[in-house]
Amino acid sequence: MPAAMVVALSAGLLTAVAPAAHAAAGADLPFTSVEAESATTNGTKIGPDYTQGTVASEASGRQAVRLDSGRRVEFTVPRASNAVNVSYSVPDGQSGSLDVYVNGTRLAKTLPVTSRYSYIDTGWIAGAKTHHFFDNARMLLGRSVQPGDKVAFQSTGTQVTVDVADFEQVDAAATQPAGSVSVTAKGADPTGNGDSTQAFRDAIAAAQGGVVWIPPGDYRLTSSLSGVQNVTLQGAGSWYSTVHTSRFIDQSRSSGSVHIKDFAVLGDVTERVDSNPDNFVNGCLGPNSSVSGMWVQHMKVGLWLTGDNDNLVVENNRILDTTADGLNLNGNAHGVRVRNNFLRNQGDDSLAMWSLNGADSNSSFENNTISQPNLANGIAIYGGTDIAVRNNLVSDTNALGSGIAISNQKFLDPFSPLSGTITVAGNTLVRTGAINPNWNHPMGALRVDSYDSAIDATVNITDTTITDSPYSAFEFVSGGGHGHPVGGVNISGATVRNTGTVVVQAETQGSARFSDVQATGVGAAGIYNCPYPAGSGSFTVNDGGGNSGWSSTWSDCSAWPQPGQGNTDPDPGRNLAEGRPATATGSQDVYTPGKAVDGDANSYWESANNAFPQSLTVDLGSVQAVRRLVLKLPPSSAWGARTQTITVLGSTDGSTYSTVVGSTGYRFDPAAGNTATIALPASTNLRRLRLTVSANTGWPAGQFSEVEAYPTS
Repeated sequence: MPAAMVVALSAGLLTAVAPAAHAAAGADLPFTSVEAESATTNGTKIGPDYTQGTVASEASGRQAVRLDSGRRVEFTVPRASNAVNVSYSVPDGQSGSLDVYVNGTRLAKTLPVTSRYSYIDTGWIAGAKTHHFFDNARMLLGRSVQPGDKVAFQSTGTQVTVDVADFEQVDAAATQPAGSVSVTAKGADPTGNGDSTQAFRDAIAAAQGGVVWIPPGDYRLTSSLSGVQNVTLQGAGSWYSTVHTSRFIDQSRSSGSVHIKDFAVLGDVTERVDSNPDNFVNGCLGPNSSVSGMWVQHMKVGLWLTGDNDNLVVENNRILDTTADGLNLNGNAHGVRVRNNFLRNQGDDSLAMWSLNGADSNSSFENNTISQPNLANGIAIYGGTDIAVRNNLVSDTNALGSGIAISNQKFLDPFSPLSGTITVAGNTLVRTGAINPNWNHPMGALRVDSYDSAIDATVNITDTTITDSPYSAFEFVSGGGHGHPVGGVNISGATVRNTGTVVVQAETQGSARFSDVQATGVGAAGIYNCPYPAGSGSFTVNDGGGNSGWSSTWSDCSAWPQPGQGNTDPDPGRNLAEGRPATATGSQDVYTPGKAVDGDANSYWESANNAFPQSLTVDLGSVQAVRRLVLKLPPSSAWGARTQTITVLGSTDGSTYSTVVGSTGYRFDPAAGNTATIALPASTNLRRLRLTVSANTGWPAGQFSEVEAYPTS
């Protein structure tokens, strides 16, 4: 990189698809994730698969690696790290462990794996099948590893399917704040053997207006805490201070000013029982409270919030492996901000606002990263007034769910429908939407649903990026089958790439205005316009100008379009690589693979340093005829001229790669645009494009700001 460049460190998903040129979507995370299918393995790659009830369909990227006994997967470390979290699945009823190797040396400790928290059945939910196949397990490595180092996981007997590994540099444990009351001073047992419930209660009572300190250790609580108000509960960090309980706080009222921060709460919830308060927080924290820096896992729900939680802030948390919602603002939430959180593997909506018993109002979900909700939506807004959903990254929804749902589905009464202005801005949705087995037709990546009543609010949907939706991009439906109209919807500035069926799926009466909605790789047709029930009315697509790539209409309302069925390519000269999933053998800091395919020549991928050869791989989604590559570096003159030695390889199946163009030096010079063009043989057909860099005269790493692939020479 040029010495003049100053960049703020912000690690994200290694295989994220970069959003368009609005504010970055998703959370600023302290870890970098690497997909198992992009790692080195002698196991079996599974997927991609979108079929409800299969393990691969719930995996990140809809792919994973299955390890039988003695098989391993080896990750190239993307950043300086001393800890790792692994998302995995094992067969129902089994448990075991993974041996862990660092640069070929086996560690003394292993990583336990179990099916205890997986394979959830919710027969009372129509359309549900056994789900929730994955779980997460974490460990401190006991040493530091650097970019380019190798960390491997090997099955020791139990079959283990590895999905993704999160690499993190965990700071040292914090020290006790002056004047705080330690739970150990009140008799809490940091070994986890004794019951520390009363010690926590006594510490909370003694620390009113101050801080309860939870030192490093494991603490077991056998019943929930209540009467919590005007106090801070603080740990030494979520990797050090751990509370073991399935019900942490359960209270219906509080005067507020409760601040919960910097420790882990690990539950033992193995089934979903909706009548049980098996939640990290159940009920009310009171006004002006906050939850931050927490690791919450194996609960039914992370936070089920009722009563007075005005001005609550929930930020910088990880909520994993819940059998139901990650967080639900269950009515009367005013001024609540939920931001910069990471949620993975929820059994219902990852984030939801449900305006039961009173309208949620002036509240927002902002800059959250959500992965793999397996029985509902990534984000759901059920009613409410003046709600905002901004700059979130949602990926890999499964059955019964969209990436984002804006809905008047009430479930129960009294319910407050959508009103005021609903702002949905700057969100990125990747592989979201699914077949609804109850409707026997698809749910879109972003759904506007007049389920129980007409939508009369103003719904402004701006700067949305939708990539690789298996079915439609924008859906308008009255999910209760009553044909209630949808109105007041304005969609502008959207980018839709490689949607499986249609861009607009209109199934109810009403209208929406579309401006600057640009689509490429549309699977069947631009618009499906078939309101239900028949004769209930029409849906009007109002053209606000600037739209492209989706003008055609599906002609047969008696048959659903299937993915890939229909139209010729609307733009045969397009860049096939833009917005596609990208992986790499390694990355340096924030210079992740997605930045080489984000359409922005000023952002870039940089491989691990001093570790040639390094490779960048782009998945084009299907086998494509590729005739020309254009490789770019940032055009700034701060980038000195350099020559990179590059081999071009291709694969049609993701496992066997062949050389397309042998190792060649390519000159990049800012004076000539800092680009290099590579002509490919006329017979080149590939799905995965791999560029292997073996030398760079300007920096000891592979570097690309854009990798462009064209079907024309």
